[in-house]
Amino acid sequence: MAERYFNWIGGQWVAARSGEIFQSLNPARLDDVIGEFPASDGADVGAAVEAAREALEGWRKMPAPKRGEILFKAGEILKARKESLAREMTREMGKPLRETLGDVQEAIDTAYYAAGEGRRLAGETVPAELPNKFAMSVRCPVGVCGLITPWNFPMAIPAWKTFPALICGNTVVFKPAKDTPLLATRLVQILEETGVPAGVVNLVHGFGESVGKAIVEHPRVDLVSFTGSCEVGRVIAESCGRRLRKHSLEMGGKNAQIILHDANLDLALEGALWGAFGTTGQRCTATSRLIVERSIAEEFTRRFLERVQALRVGYGLDPKVDIGPLVNLAQLQRVQGYVDIGVREGAKLLCGGRPLTEGELGHGCFYAPTVLGEVQPRMRVAQEEIFGPVTAILTADGFEDALEIANGTNYGLSCSIYTRDVNRAFAAIRDLASGIVYVNSPTIGAEVQLPFGGIKNTGNGHREAGTTVLDIFSEWKTVYVDYSGRLQKAQMD
Repeated sequence: MAERYFNWIGGQWVAARSGEIFQSLNPARLDDVIGEFPASDGADVGAAVEAAREALEGWRKMPAPKRGEILFKAGEILKARKESLAREMTREMGKPLRETLGDVQEAIDTAYYAAGEGRRLAGETVPAELPNKFAMSVRCPVGVCGLITPWNFPMAIPAWKTFPALICGNTVVFKPAKDTPLLATRLVQILEETGVPAGVVNLVHGFGESVGKAIVEHPRVDLVSFTGSCEVGRVIAESCGRRLRKHSLEMGGKNAQIILHDANLDLALEGALWGAFGTTGQRCTATSRLIVERSIAEEFTRRFLERVQALRVGYGLDPKVDIGPLVNLAQLQRVQGYVDIGVREGAKLLCGGRPLTEGELGHGCFYAPTVLGEVQPRMRVAQEEIFGPVTAILTADGFEDALEIANGTNYGLSCSIYTRDVNRAFAAIRDLASGIVYVNSPTIGAEVQLPFGGIKNTGNGHREAGTTVLDIFSEWKTVYVDYSGRLQKAQMD
């Protein structure tokens, strides 16, 4: 019988008020039930918001260095349990163990980084324009933060949101993806162990149309932070806009790797392979477009196909496996649908293009690594996010044409360029319309101490990670102290 898990509301583990549950399944072995979780609704969200609101006053008044000590302790626990958490993650969402170890490591890094901010949280002290007057700015918490996270990084992304929110003095209502509720539970259990006061962190399991919507629309939620699809992000933006509520959106990508004729081709091939098929292509930063200068396109394609066809697909706990399953059957059907669209539009299926059902693979959501050739820039497979092990090869007539193709989508998250020409590398840094640019490196591989996010349909202008995440989870307060003992009129005296 599957183990039963609960919501964490006001310092108590509780079932959904409706009593309804859902199951989390292993995408590599769909008959493996990981656990049963509360299928919550608006009533559960309401209780979580009220608990967060009640806990806010005490938490925001706790000195930030003390809050930092709690987060540092969370990082230490994560570090001690890295292996076991990674194994559970591979079982719950499928990516190979070496990748899930990296996912947990990113949460560890974020815990330490956020803990350090507890002794900074810097504002500005600037000269006042009048005598005997002091001027500065300080950060204040926003309030109750609703955090809605995806399944592809089930420890890293919740940490990216939760830890900065907490260090800034906010309280949290956290809704994880329905495909990865166990890892969310583990993260909250760790925060419980650290001594986070009751109500500061609240976990509500369930589905987007019930729990997610209730968080977004609740009148006492002060901020919504969301990572997911553009379609859902637009709905959240509209709802928050009507309520004049602060919101941070990190959405999709259609990321390009440019390979120029002077590139180190061996290095570019390694980058393309990892960028396109890491996490089974289920990353917002995945390399879903390979833009290759025409003079080397034939050689690159031949060598790339050899590498792709040698990739080993299977259960991610097997150390020999390169690619795990897609997260669920719906995602497998979505990927197949896009491959079919690409072929109908005139793309050439160079390899893959089908579910894998042989032997043990027939028990899971496995899909063959897929490469589409002869892709034109306006085809849907070159414009829309597929979120699977599919990449498209496009050819470019030189550097400027490659830039134009790379910039020719509605997304702007991550781009990379492979070249030995330093002048072109810096021109690409300047001209690529994306929030992240890599030179001689794939489109994946962000670090927690730098801003993460993009432009156009990728987001709404905010950046997670680095010090920029503090601007999401804090409000600025400007302070003037006049110790002159008389009325002074700014700009008039």
